[in-house]
Amino acid sequence: MTTTLGTASAAPGEFDTGRLEVGEARDGSPVGLPVAVINGARDGKTLYIQAASDGDELNGVGVVQQSIPQIDPSTLSGTILVVGIVNYHAFQVAQHRNPIDDTKMNRAYPGDRNGTSTERIAAATFEAATRADIILDLHQGSTSRMINEVRVRCGPRHRLHRECLELAKTFGCGYILDQKGPDGQLARAGPDEGIPTIDPELGGCVGWDDESIRLGVRGVFNVLHGYGFLDGDVDSEPQTRAGGFDQYGSPAGGLVDFQCDLGDRVSAGQTLFEVTDVFGQLKGRVTADNAGIFWRSRRLPQVASGEYVCSVGVNIDSV
Repeated sequence: MTTTLGTASAAPGEFDTGRLEVGEARDGSPVGLPVAVINGARDGKTLYIQAASDGDELNGVGVVQQSIPQIDPSTLSGTILVVGIVNYHAFQVAQHRNPIDDTKMNRAYPGDRNGTSTERIAAATFEAATRADIILDLHQGSTSRMINEVRVRCGPRHRLHRECLELAKTFGCGYILDQKGPDGQLARAGPDEGIPTIDPELGGCVGWDDESIRLGVRGVFNVLHGYGFLDGDVDSEPQTRAGGFDQYGSPAGGLVDFQCDLGDRVSAGQTLFEVTDVFGQLKGRVTADNAGIFWRSRRLPQVASGEYVCSVGVNIDSV
């Protein structure tokens, strides 16, 4: 059966690209998101993939760019629906939030067809996503520095938690954050519709990072192999899970000197960073409240008092 997404249309064994119209720009011209359909030669599940829900998070776009050309529809069982760039307006100006309404896309799901610009895009992409059996919402830690991880955002008490956690383990970045997310996230809204959904956070950088993209491409193919879309084995490894974050701000204004690297195990009381003035004089030192993993940090060294500096993943176990 022919499958369509926006103007993309593919019969079994075919691939096509097109646009999914989501509104109009300020000059009245139509705004369409780049979409693709890979329709397998054999019946099977449907996978939905989207990237750049936040306009400056480009590693997911790199994953789409590199993984989709490697998938041969003649060897595929099932269908893959792809939205390559979700936050169209933010992507055009390399910003995190949609500049039309100053809104973060990944707080707007399931969206509203008659709402703001962001809500309309969320509604259109959510309609596409809920046609699927599995949802991958590709993100990164904005332009800060962060380890490669996968987020399970439905919460441990959700009826689909086990399925979402298994999907995160199959994707396999090495680290999992298993913590209920804010309202409006696709990784919250998808499971509420009965669809296992994960939010791979592929590092954090300005532009994109080759290693994070490589891990993301491997994750996509792990899912394709693990869920029967393609023949082959999952490239699996043990996953380290965090149940939440301790976040740290600066006690003073100045320059940050980190005492830990991303992915380091830290113990309670261990120094995470120091703050000095421009002449190197110590102004403050921050230590870990709990044992965990040094997970995320700001990119620029200059900070004001109280400004965010870093996060430590806590409640660590292995899954």
